[in-house]
Amino acid sequence: MARSQDKLEKMQLRQSYRNLWHSDLMSTVSSDTPYCFFSCLCGPCVSYLLRKRALYNDMSRYTCCGGYMPCSGRCGESKCPQFCLATEVCLCFGNSVASTRFMLQDEFNIHTTKCDNCIIGFMFCINQIACIFSLVACIVGSDELSEASQILSCLADMVYCTVCACMQTQHKIEMDKRDGVLGSQPMSVPPAQQMSRIDQPVPPYAGYPPATGYPQPYYPQTGHGYPPAPGYPPPGHGYPPAPGYPTTGYPSK
Repeated sequence: MARSQDKLEKMQLRQSYRNLWHSDLMSTVSSDTPYCFFSCLCGPCVSYLLRKRALYNDMSRYTCCGGYMPCSGRCGESKCPQFCLATEVCLCFGNSVASTRFMLQDEFNIHTTKCDNCIIGFMFCINQIACIFSLVACIVGSDELSEASQILSCLADMVYCTVCACMQTQHKIEMDKRDGVLGSQPMSVPPAQQMSRIDQPVPPYAGYPPATGYPQPYYPQTGHGYPPAPGYPPPGHGYPPAPGYPTTGYPSK
């Protein structure tokens, strides 16, 4: 009971994340179209590659489902992490995508926008509705309901594949930024314990733009590959805040 409460408290702390994804879900198709199609056609392969890359290609860090499931750490990952990861992405594809997402959010202090949350929530809702229609069709035995449930299930599968492809492309773009592919210097490899979403403290800022309107000056820590602008940082501070970012709190009115 105490452990569950501790996990809940630490997950609530992560609501204070202030950094944003480099590309939101609506922009991933235009940001990296080839990779988005690749993710749509071969999701498990992409999930395998992205998880390995999220671990900085060090499979000794690997834990099943990123340590978020009861079976994590009990599947013999240390003996054959590549095989365990391949099994995870094939049998638990949704969990594998979500685990990689949580790892990146924890490492870079990223929160998901309301628009992204709506898209992900819609994906879950339509899958649940399709499941309910299928159960009702089986119980009632109506041909019309059965046909409607099949159409809805097909639509739910299409939405699921599309959203997962966009999510994985979003993760890839984020790691491109981390590794210096998008023009910035690569970031340093974090210690292994930062890969756990539950057992680590809230991570520091990692040089990403803060949420719009957040009323606090933004000074990312040094050592993450973001060089300061000429004349900065000011005495006693880290990097300067993003251009146009408010340096005072919210207006009184």
